[in-house]
Amino acid sequence: MKKAEADLRVDFVTGAVAHRLRFGGGRGQDIAKAMGLRAGKTPMIVDATAGLGRDSFLLASLGAQVVMIERSEKMHALLAEGMKRAEKEGGELCEIIGRMTLLHGDAKDLIPELSGEAILIDPMHPPRKKSALVKRELRQVREIVGTDDDAADLVRIALAHAQYRVVLKWPAKADPIEGLRACTHQILGKTTRYDVFMVDNEHRAT
Repeated sequence: MKKAEADLRVDFVTGAVAHRLRFGGGRGQDIAKAMGLRAGKTPMIVDATAGLGRDSFLLASLGAQVVMIERSEKMHALLAEGMKRAEKEGGELCEIIGRMTLLHGDAKDLIPELSGEAILIDPMHPPRKKSALVKRELRQVREIVGTDDDAADLVRIALAHAQYRVVLKWPAKADPIEGLRACTHQILGKTTRYDVFMVDNEHRAT
């Protein structure tokens, strides 16, 4: 486990993140549509489960102000290091990082203090039956952050405090999280789906 932690690196400069920045499809991407980014509308986003920070970086690259929350001290440190490296690159990368704010703590405690228009929740997904299909990097993340057994509680708290929407990122074929109300709509991709919960007076938790 120690070696896996040492090998893991948050990289906003090269690799998959850089490719997605250049060729990802802008606001036409599923996550951008799910979070409510459209012409004339760029919500303030809270990424309640920051992880490797890739979704936050993408959303920030599309102009959104993003507050990232990570409760794992190790993962928080990796994120902070990755953000510093990207900031030092200057130019566009520095501008994107400037729209990202990183907080350390439990999202269930921090969300009520924030005024997130849209809240993204991407819990550690259920382990696949064939572990060989799970990418090494994701196994490393799981070793650091563990499992998110409180995902349902986090979604409920988000629904009580989001201004407009909560988005649950989940494997396309995985069962819904028990104990949650039905989502308003879904955006389905090949491997990932976004369960979108629109918040209004009727559905806002009390």
